[in-house]
Amino acid sequence: MFRLFDRTARTYDRLNDLLSLGLHRLWKRQAVALLQPRPGARIVDLCCGTADLAVLLAEQVRPHGRVIGVDGSAAALQQALQRAAERPWLPLEFIQGDVLALPLPPGAADGVMMAYGLRNLPSAAAGLRVIRHLLRPHGRAVVLDFNRPSRPLWAQAQRSYLQRVVVPVARMVDLEAEYTYLERSIATFATGTEQETLARQAGFAVARHHPVAGGLMGLLELRL
Repeated sequence: MFRLFDRTARTYDRLNDLLSLGLHRLWKRQAVALLQPRPGARIVDLCCGTADLAVLLAEQVRPHGRVIGVDGSAAALQQALQRAAERPWLPLEFIQGDVLALPLPPGAADGVMMAYGLRNLPSAAAGLRVIRHLLRPHGRAVVLDFNRPSRPLWAQAQRSYLQRVVVPVARMVDLEAEYTYLERSIATFATGTEQETLARQAGFAVARHHPVAGGLMGLLELRL
């Protein structure tokens, strides 16, 4: 899996802008607003990728807070470090490693963010347990990811978009295999209701899944 993201790291942000018509930036800002990071807070951004979301979080917690970005892809973190170097005033640091085996103690964070990562873990339940482990009492977390629409028309529209737009565009930059995987991963990903159930089983007192973009995306809001 890490090799997949190593391959896509250099073009990841440009493709996101192109394929979502820039809307992924709006969805990430919605995720940040739902997390409600405050100055001085310590936030862990799991599966941080190239750190576009980590930068948004760091802007909210500065000057005395901290954002720790975690990702298993060395190439993605190289892009993240370059982005952070352009903003040296932001309180950012990065850890390369497996999200399911982090060297962080229990209660290390006031908040946890994960965007487009839970779906790619070997176990969504295990990922939610890691988030629970990281949070301090009364902590909050938000998970942003693709959603499996409950309405057949929306589900068909999502499949058509992936097959007729996403994969052909990815083919043009020699990333067809990496983006063909996207449809398969969504098809086997837990639904919003299933995510809520898994989160409660992991120990969260509040677990609410909010459909975004007509149900094509989803925000899972978690609180202890």
